[in-house]
Amino acid sequence: MLERSRLLVSVVAVAVHAALATPAFGAECDGVTAPDTVKIDGSDLVLNGMGIRKATVLQAKVYVGSLYLPEKSKDGGHILATDRPWQLVLHFVRDVDVSDLRNALEEGLKRAAGDRLVAFSQRIETLKATKVASFKEGQYLSFTNDPTNGVAVDVNGTGGPTIRGADFSLALLSMWIGAEPRDAGLKAGLLGGACD
Repeated sequence: MLERSRLLVSVVAVAVHAALATPAFGAECDGVTAPDTVKIDGSDLVLNGMGIRKATVLQAKVYVGSLYLPEKSKDGGHILATDRPWQLVLHFVRDVDVSDLRNALEEGLKRAAGDRLVAFSQRIETLKATKVASFKEGQYLSFTNDPTNGVAVDVNGTGGPTIRGADFSLALLSMWIGAEPRDAGLKAGLLGGACD
């Protein structure tokens, strides 16, 4: 009986340890998993949604985007109306030439900036100058907005520039969740809809 009790205690201890040691992932989309929460400079952000960026007429999958916010919201306009912390992570599901990505970011920011384009020109150049070779499948690019410091760019954990300005932060995020995104399906996923 004593042997059986020790065995039961050992099994329970292993199960509890495994449950505590395993990170909780909030969602999975096209083979990419994302945690429920991330901590950014002391703030907890929750996974709002995930979506797939599809490009070209063939609808080729390029990356899975994961959007983190202080609290969940399905309203892109509401999210963009405030300068709060957020993080957008792009997990590449295929190889992407860096020039293609830079051109897409520049074009998207030009559309989002509208008549403020001149004010954004230097910050767009800073973003385009981020040192990175072409992205390979499995790598990531993230943008993390800290309203005090600006948007920090991170390429596979190597860091990058921080671009200041709430106007730039909101224009950047609006490329994905604004009124005229390049990919409506990606926007829907980031705002809590289905990831497809």
